[in-house]
Amino acid sequence: MPSEIPCLSVSIAPLQTIGHYIVHVTKAPFPGGFVVRETHWVETLTKRWHSWQEMFSTRALPSVPQVSQLQPLPLKPLPEEAPMPNQAIGYAGRLMQDMGISLWQWLFDGEIQVSFNHSQGIAFGQRKPLRLRLELRDPDMIALPWEIMQDGAGKQAISLRRQVLFSRTTSDVHSLPNLRTDHALKILLVLGHEAESSVDSSEGYSLSRSLKLQQEADALANVLRTAASSDGLTMNICQVDTLVQPSPAELIERLETNAYNVLFYAGHGEPAPDGGMLFLRSDMTLNGTELAQVLTRCQVKLAVFNACWGAQPDHYGDSVHPAKIPEAKQSRAIPRSSLAEVLLHHGVPAVLGMRDSITDEEALSFIQVFAKALAERLPIDEAVAVARQHLLTLYRFNQQAWTLPVLYMHPEFDGELLKPIESSPTQLPGLTTRIGHAPLASLRSLSTAKVWQIRDGMMRVGRDKSENDLVLRDDQAGASRKHAVIFCRQVNRHGASATEYYLEDFSRYGTWINGAEGWQKVHRDEVCLHSGYQIKFGSRENEALEFVIHSNEG
Repeated sequence: MPSEIPCLSVSIAPLQTIGHYIVHVTKAPFPGGFVVRETHWVETLTKRWHSWQEMFSTRALPSVPQVSQLQPLPLKPLPEEAPMPNQAIGYAGRLMQDMGISLWQWLFDGEIQVSFNHSQGIAFGQRKPLRLRLELRDPDMIALPWEIMQDGAGKQAISLRRQVLFSRTTSDVHSLPNLRTDHALKILLVLGHEAESSVDSSEGYSLSRSLKLQQEADALANVLRTAASSDGLTMNICQVDTLVQPSPAELIERLETNAYNVLFYAGHGEPAPDGGMLFLRSDMTLNGTELAQVLTRCQVKLAVFNACWGAQPDHYGDSVHPAKIPEAKQSRAIPRSSLAEVLLHHGVPAVLGMRDSITDEEALSFIQVFAKALAERLPIDEAVAVARQHLLTLYRFNQQAWTLPVLYMHPEFDGELLKPIESSPTQLPGLTTRIGHAPLASLRSLSTAKVWQIRDGMMRVGRDKSENDLVLRDDQAGASRKHAVIFCRQVNRHGASATEYYLEDFSRYGTWINGAEGWQKVHRDEVCLHSGYQIKFGSRENEALEFVIHSNEG
């Protein structure tokens, strides 16, 4: 489904002359936005990138895009004193700021900047964010930290903004199929082999390490569940299943037998020409091309990799002696070889990888906030921005932790992981609305005995008189204009078809359900209803209504 959020897509492609590029707007929210500009790489950026590598990189990264032998175009001069909000600038902070401003000036120049400004104005007029997607058709440019681009000293970096949702993309993709509508997070958490554990392969060590990995998996699963249900009362919002060092067959079987919408992998990974290599066990690997087949077949919408270089391509010189490689190709990146790009190419909607090594503490901090934002039904690119802001707050601007997550999104994907609460109830999957197919049901007031029949298997509940079947009074505390919907759905139970009623809450303050486990709060989630359950819309002090499913005779 195409996104309703205005989108501006910008591509950078190399020309035949070394160091020369064409910057092209390939998608814009207005007809005049499709502009093209020819430019070439600048020596100033090369020097700043070298300084960045010396300061931040934990291992050797690809050098830089090849620079033209022509006289380089100068960047706009940076101010001598560029204050950062609420903190003094050290060398690292100054380096990061200068690099971000330089990348912005190189990319957003001339007509490209005009197209961006106009697109942002259109989005602002519609009271929506602008979705900005960057495609890097030169693989040597992938290593650069484009997420830190900022349009001036003290300004917010592009990937931190919620009014501009930034991601990378690629046009070399298969079309997206019709994606399943999901109402809750269903995460498969996979812990693979760790490179450092291979130093001792004794049986006792392996058993001890396996137990520790299982404990780590259980702890991380608990973090994800807790983050997604921060009030401790929300039901059925996040399911997390774990696999510790599975074989490829075990991983594939689990994906094929459960409708997961998120795959989370933590473990050792290496770049390779076919999408990188994930080490599920020390002697069992899975490459990106193989993984892509099962992810697309099972409609996993988001793949997250806490593995080194998940967003980096392989290089020509990494496994071949330099003497056997033409001089022009030494250390050159292999096109479309990164794990993120390969998964997108095969039709995975969104992939989050790391640009460089990230510590466990940093990754855990990011994941906690990211899972919470996803459970709140934010689009994936907005959820990444929220979690990135959290990393910046914890580790400060002059540390690279907040720059490490790199999000790739399919050009046809609208970022929806869970169905937004604004969506119409009639879009719910499996909805039964035909007369005679839904069991008769009603809501009955326990104080006045008044009855509201649920007609055709669906009832909308809220304060809005024009859009709801059951209109809540304005004086009912916590009642929303569009509060909830009760609907009938066909389900498969133990191989047999059954018809069940569900309540899905869209409200600001939630709905209280008194069922088998007593009163519990449902907030922006759905829950199965059984005859005899009591419901309070909004505050727990509001009037209780009893849900009743009638017999055929009744």
